[in-house]
Order: sequence, then structure tokens, then C-alpha cells
Amino acid sequence: MKKVIYAEFGGPDVLQLLDAEEPHAGPGEVRVAVRAAGVNPVDWRLREGQVLGAHPVTLPAGVGLDAAGVVDEVGDGVEGVAVGDHVFGEGTDTYAEFSVLNAWAQMPTGLTFEEAAGYPSVMETALRVLREVGVQPGQTLLVSGAAGGVGSAVLQIARERGITVIGTASPANQEYVRGLGAVATTYGAGWVERVRGLGKADAALDLAGAGVISELVELTGDPRKVVSIADLDAPKLGVRFSNQAGSIRDALAETVRLISGGKLHIPVQKSYTLPEAAAAHADSRSGHTRGRRVILV
Repeated sequence: MKKVIYAEFGGPDVLQLLDAEEPHAGPGEVRVAVRAAGVNPVDWRLREGQVLGAHPVTLPAGVGLDAAGVVDEVGDGVEGVAVGDHVFGEGTDTYAEFSVLNAWAQMPTGLTFEEAAGYPSVMETALRVLREVGVQPGQTLLVSGAAGGVGSAVLQIARERGITVIGTASPANQEYVRGLGAVATTYGAGWVERVRGLGKADAALDLAGAGVISELVELTGDPRKVVSIADLDAPKLGVRFSNQAGSIRDALAETVRLISGGKLHIPVQKSYTLPEAAAAHADSRSGHTRGRRVILV
């Protein structure tokens, strides 16, 4: 089978598409014929040699956590899923023709493989940071980087929970952010004053790593009310950097519930092929995403 790997840490150019042995489902796992794989910042952070404390890497390593595909092997002890089922979930080395998943859910009716691959990690992350930042119904949440995959999920979950969101995004993404139920404003010069003019932020999330941690602390009045998933220096200012994943199974169940209820949709901004994995990483690294990027297999 074809699989994307890297044998050394570095830039996108270290990614290689090679022939590799097919993996097999162990106890409690399923193997899928991958139809699409989600592109997440953690993919290129690991490739660069970052966050290895939370996600140890042994070289050479495969790439990718999220996938959607067709079950073709069911491991021992697995119930409720059969060969031929369409599932999405999280596993290992998903930039490949076959991958083993350790958490999965049946794809909701009407969802394509391309769309489904974009949900698992971003929904787990969105639910986790909302929990960690402690924002409650009736309060106002400030989201820096509101148009990306995690931001798109956060805005829609917050809307369903009765949380007001002020979201910063590029000028091109203002209408997109408003369409997800948030009050939108642009980042850049004067953004702090613009946010103040829109209301008091009870809590804030840094989803873009744009160097705004001190401003988020200023706007909320307390570093404990700010959580970042993108700025590794956030703890220097007393802000929590969140990178320890919670229950992906719970996140998938909530994803299915929200999609089935018509309360969640994260669009795919761009799709790539396996040979274009390096371009997918470069684009993800550059930011300015609206929704998700995925690799079609």
C-alpha cells in the first residue's frame, strides 16, 4: 500500500510517499480502507519535532490521526461494526491507503468521506478547550482564529449551548464567522479596541498562535480564563496550553448528535492527494484556513 512517512524531523520536504506493509486490526481496533484523512496542525508539529512530550515519535514515522473510510477488518472484541461499514474516527498513520482506528463512529447519513475526515480531532479539541476554559451559557467567549477547523467547531458548539462568541478572523472570513453565529471582527492593528467595543469577554481561546496571549489576558482580566492550543509560549504568561486529548469516543458521539440534528457543519476548504501531502502541510502551517483541509486517498 501507499503511505506517507518521514525519516527525519524537518520541513514539508521530509515527507515521502512510499510502499509500505499493510497494518492489521488488533484487539479493540478496526482497519479501514482510507477514503480521506484529516490534515491537522499536530501533524506538521510532530513532523517538525514539536510537542514530542505529549506525542512521542519513533522515526521513521507515519503521518495523520484522523480518517474516514470503509471497514475491512474487525479486531477481536469489537462489536457494533462490520466489514463494509462507513466510519470516521482516529487512529495512526492515516495518510495511507489503509489505517487502523482505535476510536470510530458510524458516519451520519449524508456526510461524505471528505467531510467526515475533517471532524474527529477538531471536535475533540473544541469540546476540550471549551471545557477547560470554563465558559458558561449566557457568558461571552472571545475566539482568536475563529474561522479555522477548531474555531468553526467551537463557534457552533457555543451557539448550541447559549454562549455568545466574539470571533477574530481575516477580512475575507467575516461573513463566514457571522454565519456560524458569532460576532465577527478583524485582527490586526486596533483589534483589542474593536473587541472592547463589542462587549466584555468572560473567557478567551487562542486557536491561531498569532502572538496575542497578553492581549487575551488583558481583555479577560485573568490568565486562568484563557486557553491556547497554538502558542507554545502561553504558559510563560500563566495561560494554559492544552494538548492532552480527552475522550475521542465521546467527541465522535457528540459530533454525530450535532450533525444529525443539523447543528454542525464544517466545510472542507481544500482537498489534496497523497502525493500532495507536503503542500497540505505547508498550507496548514500558513494558517488563514476556513474550515478544514483533507487528503483524499
